[in-house]
Amino acid sequence: MPEPHLPWLPLGEINRAHREAFHAALDRVLDSGRLLLGQELSGFETAFAHVCGTAHFLGTASGLDALAIAFLAMELPEGSEVLVPANSFVASALGISRAGLVPVPVDIDPATGNLDPQEILRKSTPRTRAVLAVHLHGIPAPMDRICQIAETADLAVVEDAAQAHGAALHGRPCGSFGAAAAFSFYPGKNLGALSDAGGIACQDVGLAGRIALWRNYGSREKYRHELPGWNSRLSDLDAAFLHAKLASLAQENRRRREIADRLRELLVGTSVRLPEAPQGAEPSWHLFPVLSPRRDALRSHLAQCGIETLIHYPVPIHRQDCYPELHRLSLPASEAWCSQTLSLPVHPLLTDAQVERIATAVARFPGT
Repeated sequence: MPEPHLPWLPLGEINRAHREAFHAALDRVLDSGRLLLGQELSGFETAFAHVCGTAHFLGTASGLDALAIAFLAMELPEGSEVLVPANSFVASALGISRAGLVPVPVDIDPATGNLDPQEILRKSTPRTRAVLAVHLHGIPAPMDRICQIAETADLAVVEDAAQAHGAALHGRPCGSFGAAAAFSFYPGKNLGALSDAGGIACQDVGLAGRIALWRNYGSREKYRHELPGWNSRLSDLDAAFLHAKLASLAQENRRRREIADRLRELLVGTSVRLPEAPQGAEPSWHLFPVLSPRRDALRSHLAQCGIETLIHYPVPIHRQDCYPELHRLSLPASEAWCSQTLSLPVHPLLTDAQVERIATAVARFPGT
């Protein structure tokens, strides 16, 4: 008798645990009559700023908007170059482009999948003004080294923390290293809303003020507009939902780390390669990637075992159709990563027995 199907992410079941809190949140928002820029939003922003270890956090309509508005609020010269790891989701580059800046894909450390700090020195030009450090899959980027090199080169650092809710490096939260950090609360994230949602963490009060303007039509006083701003506001309803789920984030991240640690232990000696985390890192493990030169065959094998997997970001940024001017680039470590990465289930509802089942199926892959 075949084993039951093991989904990659049972989102309905995850959200079902918060059903009563969601209904209470809905009632509060409806009774308040305030659906935008109200108390539910400010309450969540305060709470999530604490998670980020920053003085400020401001909600936006999406993670992409968060990236773009962060760069707009930093007031870099139009056309400035921003270095970005080539194996990230395309939104990392699109946020740069939407702010009137130029994304410059750079290569990665093949051991971690994150930005190789030495690339900052290799790829900077007189036009380079910033580095976007992506905490890919929730594995913290080597922020100490990135910030050190960027400071020497007089470059700003922005964090793409879309997958790093609650992740930390040497006890310091991801989102607190750069001038600003963009988060996504897309429904499937470790802390997910019930629609698109995002936000920006920062320390500087002046930057926070400009972010607040950019997300709200460039206005702090109704019908007076200081900037050609956007309409990008995290709704009070989604803020209330996120606040309800926030109490479970640390516990769920701990479970993800337990699962990841067990998988890493069980998969030693198999044919797949596992990404390394920097020393002192506490990943959030939004995704658990394994790498195989036979990725598609491995995925087919796991599907036959009843285990759902996903392929994340198979096309690197410099090969995307929307950036034809970048097709000339050769970034071999990023290209290999994108062609070999397969995401195994790592959600916090997995049982120990299911984790063992996943590892056993991978170990039985022909050629292992």
